[in-house]
Amino acid sequence: MTTASAPITQDVLTLPRTLPEGPTNIVGLTRDALRAALIAVGTPEKQAKMRVNQIWQWVYFWGARDFDAMTNLAKDYRALLAQHFTIALPEIVSKQVSMDGTRKYLVRIAGGHEVETVYIPEEDRGTLCISSQVGCTLTCSFCHTGTQKLVRNLTAGEIVGQILLARDDLGEWPNKGEGMGERPRLLSNIVLMGMGEPLYNFDNVRDAMLIAMDGEGISLSRRRITLSTSGVVPEIARCAQEIGCMLAVSFHATTDEVRDKLVPINKRWNIATLLEALRAYPKASNSERITFEYVMLKGVNDSPEDARRLVSLIKGIPAKINLIPFNEWPGSPYQRSDWAQIEKFADIIYKAGYASPIRTPRGEDIMAACGQLKSATERARKSRADIAAEAGLAK
Repeated sequence: MTTASAPITQDVLTLPRTLPEGPTNIVGLTRDALRAALIAVGTPEKQAKMRVNQIWQWVYFWGARDFDAMTNLAKDYRALLAQHFTIALPEIVSKQVSMDGTRKYLVRIAGGHEVETVYIPEEDRGTLCISSQVGCTLTCSFCHTGTQKLVRNLTAGEIVGQILLARDDLGEWPNKGEGMGERPRLLSNIVLMGMGEPLYNFDNVRDAMLIAMDGEGISLSRRRITLSTSGVVPEIARCAQEIGCMLAVSFHATTDEVRDKLVPINKRWNIATLLEALRAYPKASNSERITFEYVMLKGVNDSPEDARRLVSLIKGIPAKINLIPFNEWPGSPYQRSDWAQIEKFADIIYKAGYASPIRTPRGEDIMAACGQLKSATERARKSRADIAAEAGLAK
């Protein structure tokens, strides 16, 4: 059995091998990194902290996109900033809007690669689903993104840039004279459930989320940010210690035999090892429950026996189970569980004392639902038979 101390090895670049010479992008720099960069171009050390605060508020609170807008900075200092820095976001290549209001953005990043970002409006919140990698290394057989090869990690700037471009599109930046909290937030929640495994890009995800939580800018509460992992056990505790956000786990099966096929990372860190890490999770409590995500696959993991095993497995972990009706995609080897079967499954969990909401599929008509994300230019052209063979389901 693989132990929790096993080293993580991934030959994944965060940046393209060659980058053009030019100004440094401020978006994605931590406060410390921004301070050091300002000092390096001639900002007096005694002024550096103040300058960081000013620039930070312009970029992350007001949504400024050029230095000329920063009117509380001297004109010659704005010119200095423009000479050495830029405020650059990923490019929106296309936007699709679902009949239910969900927005899916195809976003181009450095190197010409593309990822997808999804905004889901609801009555009491607006949730942005963010990508952390181009493609994915985990090859989960039910997930469309998993059929796309991993290209590289996103930088912190490319991750937080998805938040900024969504706020641009939503027109959410405050008007002149407005203070923080004077209008309802359209983008109130973030879920790291887009393309990629966030814990395989931990440092960049951490820096981007700390920027999102910073009270002088975007100012999202840590409890309104959820990181979803497929079970990278050695990095799970760091999520609580260094980010402090909510945790979700893509669980999806109650036996190692089935989970090995659905979530192949299970072969490295099996169910017992994963649950051991979750029981030790520093922030787990009744007020900060771990979410177990469970996609409902017809005839695969949706039996009453599965529901009872799931309840037994998670015993002692402050948890809720989020049941996800499978969102089909072209070539998928699975089908969505019948609705009656999903409700029966949910009822068993609920009667055992766990919240078991059934997630309403959103954005299916534009392929924006959970498990459907996959950029158009990077897709691997695989047939249904190829995908089924990789999943171990070929007949």
